[in-house]
Amino acid sequence: MGMFGFFRSAGMAAVLFLATASPAAAEGATATDAGAVAGTTLSIGELYRDKSLIGTTPEGYSWAPDNDTVLFLWNDEGYSFRDVWAYSARTGEKTRLTFLGRDSDPEVQQAGIAQAVMLGEGRVAFTLGGQLHIREADGSISPVETDKRAIRKLAVSPDGKWLAFVSGNPVDTRNRVTLGGVLWVRSIGERSDIAARRLVSSDDPKVYVQDYEWASDGKAITFQQSDDRAMPERDIYFYADGELQNNRVIRAFPGDETTRALVGMVSIASGEIRFFDRPDPKHHVWDYGLSGDGERLFISGSDLEAKEHTIYLYDTATGERETFYQLREPRHLRPDWQVDWAPGDDGLIILTDRDGWLQLYHQRQAGETPRQITQGEWEIEGFAVDRATNSLYFTANKSHLADRQIYRVPFTGGEVERVSGAAPGTHQPVYSPDFSRIADWYSSDTMPPELFVIDTARPGTAERVTRSPQPDFYEQTWADTRYVEFPSHVDGMNLVARLSVPANFDPNRRYPVIVGSVYSDAVRNQWGGRRSHPTWGLDQYLVSQGYLVISVNVRGSWGQGRDHNQTQLHSYGETDINDLESGVRYLIAEGHADPDRIGIWGSSYGGLMTIMSLAKKPGVYAAGIAGAPATNVWHAYPSQMWIMGPPEGDDMPERYEAQSALYQSAGIEDPLMIIHGSRDPVVLYSDTIALAEAMIEREQMFELVTLPGAHHGWDLEGLPQTRFSFRKMVEFFDRNVKNRK
Repeated sequence: MGMFGFFRSAGMAAVLFLATASPAAAEGATATDAGAVAGTTLSIGELYRDKSLIGTTPEGYSWAPDNDTVLFLWNDEGYSFRDVWAYSARTGEKTRLTFLGRDSDPEVQQAGIAQAVMLGEGRVAFTLGGQLHIREADGSISPVETDKRAIRKLAVSPDGKWLAFVSGNPVDTRNRVTLGGVLWVRSIGERSDIAARRLVSSDDPKVYVQDYEWASDGKAITFQQSDDRAMPERDIYFYADGELQNNRVIRAFPGDETTRALVGMVSIASGEIRFFDRPDPKHHVWDYGLSGDGERLFISGSDLEAKEHTIYLYDTATGERETFYQLREPRHLRPDWQVDWAPGDDGLIILTDRDGWLQLYHQRQAGETPRQITQGEWEIEGFAVDRATNSLYFTANKSHLADRQIYRVPFTGGEVERVSGAAPGTHQPVYSPDFSRIADWYSSDTMPPELFVIDTARPGTAERVTRSPQPDFYEQTWADTRYVEFPSHVDGMNLVARLSVPANFDPNRRYPVIVGSVYSDAVRNQWGGRRSHPTWGLDQYLVSQGYLVISVNVRGSWGQGRDHNQTQLHSYGETDINDLESGVRYLIAEGHADPDRIGIWGSSYGGLMTIMSLAKKPGVYAAGIAGAPATNVWHAYPSQMWIMGPPEGDDMPERYEAQSALYQSAGIEDPLMIIHGSRDPVVLYSDTIALAEAMIEREQMFELVTLPGAHHGWDLEGLPQTRFSFRKMVEFFDRNVKNRK
């Protein structure tokens, strides 16, 4: 979670955990003498080159119905364009199915392939630049449904007869706020010139199909329709390309009307639609699902503040509703719930933290107390139900907070079995239809992401499918990443941090330190830590220049239980920045950090924490960099009310002002740099200007880097901008932290 988006210690003697490399990751061992150099010898420009040093991440896994072939999107040369590839688990053969990455047309290169699914008999459907294409068994490719745009969410029916997809509204005269979403279905056996049939649509692009699921027999589709008509539209004016432009967006603030969600079911044969009403359509929908026999439907949702979790059960023939499950927790922060049907439609499997940790439960009848299936002081991130073997597969941090390993457990309960290998790291599984195999996105602190395929009959073993890094990746010395634990200096709560140190780390030396990039859920054993920003190279460069880099699992984060995350309630810029300071205090106490040379940085919510840290803790940090900083929580997304609370009550406006860096910035004494894109619809650039005006009025010094026309992900919008931004950051930290006088 976080502003815009989202284990134990004895005294100050923290536990150090050094991740053990997987067998595949051993290729990452360097030929360079690690004791002779601190880290990589590459510059920012060389780390972020066009032909990626770490390779191109394999993405978009999709299994064929035969449970043998998995499709994925990849580039084996390290360029950004991903073509469609196939891997046969039976033969071990990897095949490139498209060669569009070699097309010289710049429009093709810019468009990119977003998704691919197997249609059977060697045919593949994929989207290129929002247009649907079909690759025939002979390798020929033809565009289909050419009258539609923004095609996405391809899904083949379980019986293999239909291809469903969502597209933008065919007629959108405004063409400025949203493309809308129309649900279509296309017979897989029809000729390419036979158009799809429209199932669910609206004349208003603000009413659109958000997502959908096939019924198990392929005769119906359940879907979620979103309605944005009550939400305000806002103009974001900015200068780019030498002129004034306007990015008009649908954007709600806390207290505004939000998206209204409606769940429905449509018959493939007749096109008849039935909607299932909820008592309050303004409330969130987190999950929905049709039973195997098609006779019942559940909808899992909550109030807008995510404090009351409710599951409704419907009779699909009559629409009759009953409240199946309900639990209210006044301090609840994170909607990490997940629900699915139990094997044999015998009630529901519920992922909830009702005992303080996110674990699996089974509930058979409405209103009864759920039976706990798994338990322990660790948390489950997501699960899937193997109905054929009455097993539940799930990913969890059972082995360590930073890990995401794959496990399974009998539906009836019992011993939890680890399916992924023994090496630490992060696994993101896509299960074959019969759960006999798993397409596994795997990465660790020493290994960039790769595709592995796991045979679930042989737990702990996997076949590596891709080899993404370029040869010179293995010639570099990389940072030594480890995990440390220490108590909060405020309340003693156990905290965990990801710490990267030079390969020639000297425990008796005091180093300059960079805290960041700070955010919630920032402690993850995978290459680069967080995936949402391409900061792997920035971190590696900083370490190679003699910095330590630390990220703390601040309150409000996933993985350490309800007592850990719920202390963040109403506490943006308070409890979280105390946790960051605890990490600094730990490094100083261990003798690793120079207390006069500590820097901090983060983006979005991390930018809020950065500015709050400088404002409330002068002298702790020598300097800070705030990217797209969320300085004014009055302009946050309504979902941030999970933490902030609603904009009403006897403690307003003090509660919101206490959580807004804009109102707390008077205490800033140390050097601050702000980096912000002028087109940002998530954190408004105008809020950065408001902060700048206030600091100028108080004659506080700061530096502002404006990226013209850039969005919220300012370091993701092309390599020139990434390199420019990271070079500015390095120069600022070197001047104000490393070489501080």
